[in-house]
Amino acid sequence: MAGVSEEVKEFMKSDTVKDFTKDIEQYHLGPLWEAIPEIMNHTPKPQAQAYLWSDELIKKKMGEAAQIFTPDRGGERRAIYFQNPGLTYRQPWGWASTTQTIYVAVQMLLPGEKAPSHRHSQSALRFISEGQGAYTIVQGERIFMEEGDFLITPKGLWHGHEHVGDEPMLWTDALDIPTLYGIGGTFFDPYEGGLQEPNIPDNFTEKRYRGGMVRPVGDDKYTVAPLANYKWDRTVEGINGLMSFDPDPHHGFAVEYINPSTGKAANPTLGTRMQHLPAGMHTKALRHTHSTVYQVHRGEGYTVINGTRFDWKKGDYFVVPNWAWYEHFASKDSYLFSVNDIPIMDRFELEIEQAYESNNGHQEVTGEFKAAFR
Repeated sequence: MAGVSEEVKEFMKSDTVKDFTKDIEQYHLGPLWEAIPEIMNHTPKPQAQAYLWSDELIKKKMGEAAQIFTPDRGGERRAIYFQNPGLTYRQPWGWASTTQTIYVAVQMLLPGEKAPSHRHSQSALRFISEGQGAYTIVQGERIFMEEGDFLITPKGLWHGHEHVGDEPMLWTDALDIPTLYGIGGTFFDPYEGGLQEPNIPDNFTEKRYRGGMVRPVGDDKYTVAPLANYKWDRTVEGINGLMSFDPDPHHGFAVEYINPSTGKAANPTLGTRMQHLPAGMHTKALRHTHSTVYQVHRGEGYTVINGTRFDWKKGDYFVVPNWAWYEHFASKDSYLFSVNDIPIMDRFELEIEQAYESNNGHQEVTGEFKAAFR
């Protein structure tokens, strides 16, 4: 209650106020005069926490899950999600919240397995971590996946997976599950035939957009998913072009995946980026309203989040909550894939960014995070 007189502060602590608050609570009424300092903060106070899950932990638990769960034995998807420790109070299942708004998981598909088709009101995306030989089928289009590929599955589209290769595949899944659960917008439908059969040519959208930033005539109108798969080599080409110039002081050499028919984020509710940090690069700290989940695709280094150092390497995942100061340092050439909720913040006109001004843009390290199984 900053700016309030001592007399008012004492009155708010009085039995008169306490008794009235207790009285109205029995009728499911609440006292705004008491609640407002806590629910309308001067700046964001996220309940999500900074956290890191090691590659060693993920591989161990996914290996164990593979011995127990299969798509045809009770689990449509063999996926383990990252539950933010600050959001476990959300029931049920912590709303599967990796940040306030974003769900992120690792999914594994083994050779010969099929994951049945379904559709839902949540928008989904995936980034391929390891392996090849599997495809996802979206609205009748088989899209074959390789390491480093980024794929989108916007809301309401039928999608399933099959592995016709000979080595396990791992990929990152990200959805807006916590956002839709929180606003009551969840719908889900299983596909009656199991895995949908293809009815258009394989990799159809990828072939249509082979020309890169030349758009097929007719795609000037909004299309929810004109390009389903963003290939790794094309992403690297874009980053290599940026390396002819000075890096962004906060992001290094970074590109954003976009919808080629609109120029906006590839996924309507989730933003996605790939950034390259050459060995020795130390970005300057900043904070912003949006939250971010990072996957270390290649490389090694650390990120300082609100003064705590998080060491990372290939295969690790870590969370930068909204309105948290953070900066990266790469000890080896590194590529970081990330998913954020900028599109959500932009829709509410809430996106704000601040640069860290002290100490030439670098935080003082006051602690170090210890990852499980590292």
